[in-house]
Amino acid sequence: METERQTSERAGRRAGKRAYVALAVFVAILLGLYFAQPADFARWMTALHVIAVISWMAGLLYMPRLFIYHSDAAPGSEQSETFKVMEQRLLKVIMNPAMMITWVLGLYLAWDVFGFQGGWLHAKITLVVVLTVVHVHFSRAVRSFAAEGPRKSARYWRMMNEAPTLLMIAIVILVIVKPF
Repeated sequence: METERQTSERAGRRAGKRAYVALAVFVAILLGLYFAQPADFARWMTALHVIAVISWMAGLLYMPRLFIYHSDAAPGSEQSETFKVMEQRLLKVIMNPAMMITWVLGLYLAWDVFGFQGGWLHAKITLVVVLTVVHVHFSRAVRSFAAEGPRKSARYWRMMNEAPTLLMIAIVILVIVKPF
């Protein structure tokens, strides 16, 4: 019996269903906490926010690595087609939902816990906006690779691989140290 390729349409549908189930469970937990309103509700929201951030960052750190290898694959080759599937699934199944949850919970925490006060918070939000711009740039690259459009070099993607890391370092320092 031949095993199904992970790049097949059927495998993609299964991956999509699993992602939607996971997202639904996450939202159900969020709603359950919201209606239960435990005394430590803000801590729960912070924990869920951190989980979403970790998921988003995993995608932002992995996507440029895929682009590096995809840049070296011949357009239309089996390898190129495999990278297209991987990039699409990473973007749609992990990165986009994680980014949206990060933003929703982050803005809630900024409003409820911090009252949008503090220079560190404004700087953090600004850097998260820049991180979102990087995300959008990666999304456009996914579409460009899928359409066999113009490609940036592997060297370019190696340099872009550092952007999410540098932004993450600055954001974590702002959140933990609160320097101003």
